Amino acid sequence: MIFTDTHTHLYDEQLAPDEAEMIQRALDAGVRKMYMPNCDSSTVEGMLRIAAAYPQHCYPMMGLHPCYVKENYKDELALVEEQLSTRKFYAVGEIGLDYYWDLTFKEQQIEAFEYQIDQALQYQLPVVIHSRESLQDCIDIVRVKQNGKLKGIFHCFSGNEHEAQQIVELGMFLGIGGVLTFKNSKLPDAIKNISLDNIVLETDAPYLAPAPYRGKRNESSYIPIIAEKLADIKQVSIEQIAEVTTHNSDKIFGRQ
Repeated sequence: MIFTDTHTHLYDEQLAPDEAEMIQRALDAGVRKMYMPNCDSSTVEGMLRIAAAYPQHCYPMMGLHPCYVKENYKDELALVEEQLSTRKFYAVGEIGLDYYWDLTFKEQQIEAFEYQIDQALQYQLPVVIHSRESLQDCIDIVRVKQNGKLKGIFHCFSGNEHEAQQIVELGMFLGIGGVLTFKNSKLPDAIKNISLDNIVLETDAPYLAPAPYRGKRNESSYIPIIAEKLADIKQVSIEQIAEVTTHNSDKIFGRQ
């Protein structure tokens, strides 16, 4: 079985103490492809270092995370543009809106999100979308921008069935992670009628570890745990989950 982690912050300082061992555990678990979202200018170097060390397994994205949209956001967006124009990335991400932590830069977040979607269309790259407490706004912006060529993932999807259906109708995919395994999660009900053809797996490591590791450091080797839960919900084999979700991610990121 070959699994794909479509969203893992391998460069995060929480993963640094045993970075090589952590990546090897993922490979040993069958997680052969790991896609790394960028946060801002401070994370580019570490992300590209890992991509260079594991070119067959670890793939970088470029983007400005909404939580990092501050006074200097235009400088950060200029860096995103510069990076996209000078080397290969597999997506524009992680981009989007976050209304949970701070609304000080809400309008700037929206501007940055829309600008980066335009960059993705220009460079013919998928988008990976962060939508914490802002899912419908993100859906509405994607709907306006969707010209038939935009593709990507709503990362860490945690909405309801109606929102899931809207995302699928826009030709986008749902990124499903550890929240699926939480005891009182409503996510199983939200995706029960969503085809596997519209789902990919992710960890968001080092965050949101699946049960029984909830509250501890997450890592890409836990993808099979999420896959097992999804297989149970969909009443299919874990082998089918691995095959379909990896095929989906290959379509999104152009790895076919």
